[in-house]
Parts: sequence; structure tokens; C-alpha cells
Amino acid sequence: MNTKTAIVTGGNSGLGFSTAKKLCDNGIKTYIIGRTQEKTEAACKEIGPNAIPVIYDLNDLKNIPALIAELTKEAPIDILVNNAGINLKKEFTEVTDEDFLSVIHTNLLSVFAISREVVKNMKTNNGGSIINISSMASQYGIPKVIAYSSSKGAIESMTRAMAVELAPFGIRVNCIAPGFIKTKMSAAALDNDPERKNKVLGRTPMGFLGEPEDIGDAAYFFATAESKYVTGTVLPVDGGNSIGF
Repeated sequence: MNTKTAIVTGGNSGLGFSTAKKLCDNGIKTYIIGRTQEKTEAACKEIGPNAIPVIYDLNDLKNIPALIAELTKEAPIDILVNNAGINLKKEFTEVTDEDFLSVIHTNLLSVFAISREVVKNMKTNNGGSIINISSMASQYGIPKVIAYSSSKGAIESMTRAMAVELAPFGIRVNCIAPGFIKTKMSAAALDNDPERKNKVLGRTPMGFLGEPEDIGDAAYFFATAESKYVTGTVLPVDGGNSIGF
């Protein structure tokens, strides 16, 4: 059996790390793209031999074609997980044009650019699976994250547009919208803000935070033949948060 090959952007921490680990643990060779050499190499060492560090800043759009050309020399890319992203918490009227553009650049333009290049490769190699990562910020309104919300809403629309256009080539495109997941960063933020934590848990029907592995499991489903008749979907992995009251 041929080993599948994946790319996970921002796979050196948080949800990206859990997703990369799930793929690697199931025998999928996974390129983990991260900006920080030490952090990315440490993550790959922790995950194991199937994890390969790729040090690259995805904001450098013009060199993404060369990056993908290099990564596909040995084997085609079967799975792409667009996980890398940044957030910005600011009052609406305080957000500058530069602030807004910076978030859109990282969260939307780089996702488009890397997807376009990987799709070229997938089209000549009998298809593949692309998994985009959205957010609860695209499911309902959250204050003080206007740029982030805009980028994630666009990711969900782009998922549907890509899915329709690429289906004839055997390329499936799906999206995961994580709810409130227990990462080091989110746990610290919520523990320091009991009111917000109560609000989060109060509108999450299941009544507890998700684990990073929950996102990895969903991504693995989309990455494999178990989801062979699924494309263009947005799956909230959120304990019911997006429909909670």
C-alpha cells in the first residue's frame, strides 16, 4: 500500500499539532509547516518519524509555488490541512486597515495560495482531500474580532466554491469549525476570565470544553476514504455550542 502524504500548516502547536499527530499515528507522512524552526522541529520530534518539519512563513505568497514544487518532488500531496491562522482582539473602531489586512493576508490569502498550488498537484494525481479550519466566529457574531470573523466567514464560502469546482477531479474540500477547545492558550484565557468561561460553558449544551484530539479525529475522517462521499461541508466540532441556547 502506498503511504499517503499530507501537509498541515501551523502544525507545531494546538489544534494543528493534534491533527498532525493523528495523521502521523495512522501512517501518513506529514509535512508540518511552521514559522519557528525550534518549535516546529521539537513538535516533529515529539510526534515521531512520520512528521517532517518545513520552516516557512506562509505570508510569503510569491514563493509558495516553489515550496509546493519542492515538497511534491518525492510524492504527490494527498491531504492538505489549512490550519495556520492569526487572531486580533480589538474594538471595531480601533482596527486599522493594516490590522485588518494582516489577518486577511494570513488567514485567507495564504490559504488560497497554498491550496491553489496543491490542487495543481492533486489534479494530476487522481485527487485528494483539503480540510480548512474555520471557527465559531463564522457561526455567530463575536465582539472585538472583526478581521478574524471576516476571514473565517470567507474560508467557509471558499470551501463550498472549491468543493464544487474541484469535485470533477476527485478532490474533496471540507471545513471544520472548532468550538471552545482546551488548548494551553484558551484554558489560560478562560481561567483568567471566569465570566467568559461561564458564558462559554453556559451556551455549550454538552457543558465542557473540547479536546484538541477532537479536531484531529474530525480531520482524519475528512482525510480518509471514510468520508469519500462528503464534500463542501462545514462541521462544527463544538459540543453543540453553535446551536446552543
